[in-house]
Amino acid sequence: MTARLEFLVGLTVFVTSACRADEVLFQDDFAGKLGEGWSWVREHREARRVSPRGLEVRIEPGNMWGPANNAKNVLVRAAPDAAKGEIEVSVNVENRPTEQYEQVDLVWYYDDSHMVKIGLELVDGRLSIVMGREEGDRTRTIAIIPQLSPVVRLKFLVSGGRIRGQFRTTDAEAWRTAGECDLPARGPAKISLQCYQGPAGVEHWARLTDFRVVRLGAQEPGSARKP
Repeated sequence: MTARLEFLVGLTVFVTSACRADEVLFQDDFAGKLGEGWSWVREHREARRVSPRGLEVRIEPGNMWGPANNAKNVLVRAAPDAAKGEIEVSVNVENRPTEQYEQVDLVWYYDDSHMVKIGLELVDGRLSIVMGREEGDRTRTIAIIPQLSPVVRLKFLVSGGRIRGQFRTTDAEAWRTAGECDLPARGPAKISLQCYQGPAGVEHWARLTDFRVVRLGAQEPGSARKP
């Protein structure tokens, strides 16, 4: 009995040291109000609202992709240091676009000219997951993946100087990888939610819910985190 108890204690210590638990650094359900730490860039108060259903942002004309940098209601907050461990950022988005390049994005953001985005966007008449990288207003599309559902969960995994974009429908368990790239680092990193390239004369409202930032636990040596 004593030997068995010693074995179980030893096993517990080993597992605890080999695989540390994930740590939720911040979460926001946008249920009636924004959480602490958010700020707006080019705020347009009449074109955003928070209700029990989540954060709703009108998708107005304007662009962040390339040199225009004039989209309104760009929501930002400070990002954790990805050099101290892998960071996971995720959010649910709903977008029902009708205009070319009308989009709702999760963004790893440094400034208006340096960022990586993954979002739900209309491209050539097809709703798609789009991932792209921008550095000095020079843009590169990493992936365009046709998507049937207007509601998806978007995710970034960030570690050191690399970032991976993933997505899944809200009823799916498995994540799909859109792509990965080097970070276009320029000063402190931020996390941003962006909605733009909408029509001028029609109100289209994106909905965002269940935003989370997690520092992922240490993996056992030789193991790989599931996508």
